[in-house]
Amino acid sequence: MKTILHCDANNFYASVECLDRPDLKNKPVAVCGDAEKRHGIILAKNDIAKKAGVKTAETINSARNKCPDLVLVSPHFEKYVAVSDSIFDIYKQYTDKVEPFGIDEGWLDVTSSSRLFGDGVKIANELRARVKKQIGLTISVGVSFTKIFAKLGSDLKKPDATTLISPQNFKQLIWPLPASEMLMVGGRTYAALLSLGIRTIGDLACADETLLTQKLGVNGAKLRSYANGEEGEDVREYYNGRVHKSIGHSTTMPKDVTSRDECAAVIFALSEMVAARLRKSKSTAAGVSVSLRYNDLTFRSRQCLISPATDSAKRLSEEALALFDTFYKEGRDKPLRGLGVSAFDLSEEGDLIQGNLFELRQSAEKESGLSRSIDLIRAKYGFDSIKSATLIKNLCICDDLDGDKDFLPFNKNAKR
Repeated sequence: MKTILHCDANNFYASVECLDRPDLKNKPVAVCGDAEKRHGIILAKNDIAKKAGVKTAETINSARNKCPDLVLVSPHFEKYVAVSDSIFDIYKQYTDKVEPFGIDEGWLDVTSSSRLFGDGVKIANELRARVKKQIGLTISVGVSFTKIFAKLGSDLKKPDATTLISPQNFKQLIWPLPASEMLMVGGRTYAALLSLGIRTIGDLACADETLLTQKLGVNGAKLRSYANGEEGEDVREYYNGRVHKSIGHSTTMPKDVTSRDECAAVIFALSEMVAARLRKSKSTAAGVSVSLRYNDLTFRSRQCLISPATDSAKRLSEEALALFDTFYKEGRDKPLRGLGVSAFDLSEEGDLIQGNLFELRQSAEKESGLSRSIDLIRAKYGFDSIKSATLIKNLCICDDLDGDKDFLPFNKNAKR
């Protein structure tokens, strides 16, 4: 049986900001976007702010109404990456099987490390102590025999806690939780499960597999397996090119948008950014999601799978736009303030096409070659040096897209 840890740095962005500002230690702190660019929402907060009712994604004004003494700080993404790397350097001293899951969390397979460092709980407690002493942050660690259960364990107790999910106790600890708490169960999937009368992880574990497959396809059987602790997926070995759970871009638009054509142009622009990062990391995606933020700051998203996996902006944008059309109706819905496109279910680019027709392979290879040529031009002359007709037609709405500059694949201000 495997021993897998899931380590999650608590309130990561806000906690990192407090490292350089000891005066903030006992104050409510929130990391926020730029209000002048319509990014005036809370990106992260510390526990003190959380206890005051401050929530991620709410407006700055709303947060200040709840917590008048809230200290607002701007994000420093380079600093977050540096601190994250330091934390993962500690993890790598216990095993080479370290799989990042975003910037602030990741899995460790310590099955073969017990002779040197002790059992999973002992290793987890040692990691917590070392990160606190050497970095100044706290982490929560789930210890279990599958990746899914280890992540649930790290979520159960926060901050600065170790939770053991074992074959003996997982039914008592995990099964009563809502199925939506489990990794890979998003809003749409949870709604489908609710329609089958499945509310908890225990309900999912005991559900009829045929019924789940009919409703959710192969993912239905996979989720049931996860809920029963039967997951067989391994923790990937760490490598310098960080393993992403997804690659995405989102943007707050310079004006509220209601036109489908303008939204389509933004989706294509974001898809180009995502596709460029996929190619840069030598990855392909078997899934895409699109997210909408309305002008009242409510949020909706949908996702779908893609076959075969792709690194093509054209494919990503087509699927994202098809999703967009399923739940946004021009003239009937509220104006949009922001849009996002993400690629998920990533794999190495060698897995781009498996067992597909020769014509499909030729088409994908031709399109990939064109995309890489565009990448080279943009790398040398800037992202805006070459544009599709779709973007040129909608310059007004697309020219100011920033998509969070720390994630841009190329320097938009490169010399031309």
